[in-house]
This record gives sequence, structure tokens and C-alpha cells, in this order.
Amino acid sequence: MSRMDEPQDKFHFVTIIFLILGLGTLLPWNFFITAIPYFHYQLSGNNATLPNNGTTPQRDEFNFNNWMTLLAQLPLLLCTLLNSFIYQWIPERVRIAGSMTAILSLFIFTAVLVKVNMSPQRFFDLTMATIWFINAFCAILQGSLFGLLTLFPQRYSSMFLSGQGMAGTFAALAMLLSMSSGADHGTTALGYFITPCVGTFISIVCYFLLYRVDFAKHYLSKSTANSAKTYELETKTELLHQGEENGDAAGQKKAVLLLKEAEAGGVGEEKQTVSVCTVLRKIWVMALTIVITFGVTLSVFPAITAGVATSVDSEGWRDFFTPVCCFLIFNIMDWIGRSITTKILWPGPDCKYLPLLAASRFIFIPLFMFCNIPDHVYLHTFFYNDAWFIIFMILFSVSNGYFVSLPMCLAPKKVLPHESETTGALMTFFLALGLSVGAGLSFGFKALL
Repeated sequence: MSRMDEPQDKFHFVTIIFLILGLGTLLPWNFFITAIPYFHYQLSGNNATLPNNGTTPQRDEFNFNNWMTLLAQLPLLLCTLLNSFIYQWIPERVRIAGSMTAILSLFIFTAVLVKVNMSPQRFFDLTMATIWFINAFCAILQGSLFGLLTLFPQRYSSMFLSGQGMAGTFAALAMLLSMSSGADHGTTALGYFITPCVGTFISIVCYFLLYRVDFAKHYLSKSTANSAKTYELETKTELLHQGEENGDAAGQKKAVLLLKEAEAGGVGEEKQTVSVCTVLRKIWVMALTIVITFGVTLSVFPAITAGVATSVDSEGWRDFFTPVCCFLIFNIMDWIGRSITTKILWPGPDCKYLPLLAASRFIFIPLFMFCNIPDHVYLHTFFYNDAWFIIFMILFSVSNGYFVSLPMCLAPKKVLPHESETTGALMTFFLALGLSVGAGLSFGFKALL
């Protein structure tokens, strides 16, 4: 089928579907971390008002922030590995639809817990178990969707990542609206946790609609052996065309070589074997960059940043300080950072110093640790004013979004088309590894406070 005869993405319907699917993959994590004041209230034995009785943030006696981060990222790492094996035996639709259904069920369970009276210890245990399982299914869902995205043009991957960036903003706004309603904490929390239930249900509907759209069916059919060669020729022609438009010499050179290879019959005749080691040698710079980026981010967010208190003597502002300055600002600026890569991909795919640029973000760790944290034991507060924390958070979150999205966009440019699926699986694994490393480091940095 020629490019002129291809179905068109009418009304950007498929684009919107991938945006919603990206939003759905990170809704669970973002709704849990944004609800930290609610969890602290429940773990305090309901002896305080939500979120902090207008004084200072409650002491994290259960070390909830750290355990939540760790038990969210470990299953992400383990199940990302598991997904690289089970995808051969379990159909894609079962993995994706099954994972979303399980996530929906667990969110309903979390909403029900709001109205159930129990001891803080039992609530902690049930919540940690829920976080573990919900993130395990999220890992399978995310890995499967990244594999699905390799069949579509790159702009759909960018839209999916943009949707993931929106998830945090969506969760933070939902929390602010719940807090502003004036209802009691139980009603507020119930309404808050029902929201992701609705969002997840919409994601399930959108996923099934994807297989009924002609444009999507055209690209999904590219996975069959009969159309593999045609697809690669079309993809490489598009790469060449884009390289000419952007003046990307490296991209033009790669596309020309791939076109010659395809025309000679060297590509697409049969399924080519892919060496993980070979792919890893090509993308190790991108993989290391994403490990460092998430390692830095999760080591302080939210375990340390959620503990920063406002210096303003206003009860209303104290209630909204953490939801606004920690979570809302982070997620909006992270989204902006991810969106920058749709226009700028600097430095390019051949840069060897990208991990060093990502490592420069280590400066944010001591900066946040010296902010106004009431739980300080070994350290002192140097940055007392709220403005310092807000400035640090803006720079921290923009750089996180950029250095997360950049390697995910550059990695596919370093490999051949038949290596794309393996590349996606490897980058998802290293993404999960970075999250787990950061979650582990958060315990050490929290102890240094």
C-alpha cells in the first residue's frame, strides 16, 4: 500500500487514544503519591485533621513515603523483566486488557478502604500490598504498550509519553479539587480514589476502540510476516524524508543505508534474530542516562520533598503547600520538560556525555535536604523561604522530564527497525531499574536528615 493510499488518522482519534493510554499507565502511581496527606492521616490513628491540623507535616512514623516508593518500583522492575518473557506466550490483548482490569479492581478496593475502620498497622499492610500488586500490573501494561507503539510512527510514542507526563498533573488537580470541596476527609478521599477508577475504565474502552479504527489496524497489521518488508521500506522512506527536512546528516545517512539494504532484499524477507548484547552496545548511553535521571529523582521525590514545610504562617496555605508546591509544580514542569523533546533533541543520539549532563542533577539532593524540613536531626535548614523550594522544584522537574523523554526518543534512532521491540523492552527495564535505585537511595538520604 502506498503512502497516499494509507488510511488517515481522522480527527487525530488514534493520537488521542495513545494520549489517554499514556495517562492511564501512570495514573496509579501518581494518585498514590499525591494522596500522601490522606495516608498519613489514616496512619496517625485519625487523631489529626486532614492534612496536618494547620501546623507542620505529621511525622512519618511508618516511613510510609520511603516504603511506598520502594514497593512501587520493585514490582515495576521485576515485572518488566517478566514481561520480556511472557509476551511470547500470552497474547498482547490479554496482557494489556487484563492488567487494566486488575488495576481498576485494585483502585476500587482502595476506595472501599476509605470507609473501613481498622488499625494503622493493618491499614499500612493492606496499602503496601495494594501498591505492590497495582504497580506489578502497571509494569506489564507499560511494557506491553511500549511494544505496541513500535508498530506506529514515532510521533505516537511522543504522544504516549506526553500522556504519561499529564498523569501527575491530573492527579494533583484532582487532589486540590477534593480538598477545596469542603467535605469531610472520608468523602474527600472517596471522591479522589473514584476518579482513577473512571480514568482506568476509559483507558480500557479506548484500548478496545483502537482495534476498530482503520488507521490503527493498518499499522497493527505491520506485525505480520507478509507485510514486514513493505512496512520497513515505508518507514525508512519516512526517515529519509524527515532527515532531509530537518537537515539531520546522521539520520539521512542511516536512512539511505537502510533503503539500500531493503531494496537489495536483505531486510524483511524473514524474521531476523536480535542480539540483546548488540542492542545494548548501541543504546548503553541512553540506558545509563535514564537510570541516573530516575535514580536522582526518586531518591528525594516524594520521600524528602513531601516533608518540606512552608514558612508562611497561614493555615490555609499550610494545607495546600505540599499538594501545590511539591506535586502540582513537579508534574506540570515535568510535563513541560517531556514536551520540549517534541521540538528539540539536544544533544543528539551520538553524544557520549549525556549521562554526565543527567548526573549534574545530583546537586538537587543536598538542596532539597537543606530546605525547611521539621524532621531535621543531623542537618540544619539553609533554605527557609518557600521561594527557594519552589525554584528548586521547577528546575528539578523540568530537567527530570527532559532527561527522561530524551533517551526514550533517541534510543530507537541508534538501532535497526527489527531491533526496535528489543530496544523498547530494554529501555523500559532500565527505566524501572532507575526508579528502584532511587527508591532504595531514599532510605539513606531520609536517615541523613
